[in-house]
Amino acid sequence: MPPLLEARHIRKVFRGGGQLFGGQASETVACDDFSLSIDADNPTFTTIAGESGSGKTTIARMLLGVLEPSDGHVLYKGRDVSGLDKGGQREFRKDVQAIFQDPFEVYNPFYKIDHILITPIQKFGLAASKAEAYDQIREALRTVGLRPDETLGRYPHQLSGGQRQRITIARALLLKPKLIIADEPVSMVDASLRATILAGLHTLYRDFGISFIYITHDLTTAYQVSENIVILFHGAVAEAGDTERVIKDPQHPYTRELIHSIPVPEPGRGWIDDLDAEEQALGCRYALRCPQASDKCATPPPFYRTEGERAVSCFLYDDKPVLGSGDLGEVFQERDK
Repeated sequence: MPPLLEARHIRKVFRGGGQLFGGQASETVACDDFSLSIDADNPTFTTIAGESGSGKTTIARMLLGVLEPSDGHVLYKGRDVSGLDKGGQREFRKDVQAIFQDPFEVYNPFYKIDHILITPIQKFGLAASKAEAYDQIREALRTVGLRPDETLGRYPHQLSGGQRQRITIARALLLKPKLIIADEPVSMVDASLRATILAGLHTLYRDFGISFIYITHDLTTAYQVSENIVILFHGAVAEAGDTERVIKDPQHPYTRELIHSIPVPEPGRGWIDDLDAEEQALGCRYALRCPQASDKCATPPPFYRTEGERAVSCFLYDDKPVLGSGDLGEVFQERDK
């Protein structure tokens, strides 16, 4: 049986202007050769992490079918998402839901909260009557920690950012999806509410069997909720594997740099140095910042399987076996063997 959702060697290149003035069009590689599979029968909580500009949101949009890859394919149950017929698109939209960064942008300020919740029920025919629909809505709101009588009947501006974000989670839950792609879902929420919202997402994963792809730049929250992690740098995967092992024992130099950049209450410890986003090495993307770079890094390194649940794209591990297909799902599946 094919995976629920599969990214097969996807690549995305954005091309800019310049030709109108006699110059050459610029190209930015936002994602390069990314592969990942999510099994419908084996729920997982996977984090895709990296600094700003690393390609996280671009990957999320391609997985959602909002953005078409320049190369490679995104497959839903073995079918290319870009070629799904109307019935296939409907099935895909029900099974794969999204939670976005800004909880206010998804709302029409002229409609009450009830509208955003009842619309998916009506569209997908999930209730036989209005009373049944509101029963489902109340249950979903309670599941994400909201009181229906304090939420329904209000306009978006009458609710806090944390409440609005939890309503988008409740909306996704109404469809009983198999996968939720959450793109920085707590970055615009007060710190006091982040733990509550993340705990709610993890509850949906644990109790409802919903898989998650969690997009974030915050390794602290990634460590708290996910079991698998993918570290991106300039659109390419640097390291992937079991979250506990990657965070506590990073093998790629960039992963170490990310972890060391986490603020600590200790004078003299700062953030990683800024680097012009346009400056990229031709081989290993991290070579320009890597203290262990060598002549080998002039060519892109393959994935080396350093352990059963670890893969690292770095020549420091060229004595290890190469992961042939580059599908990170193969690495994560080692957990169950």
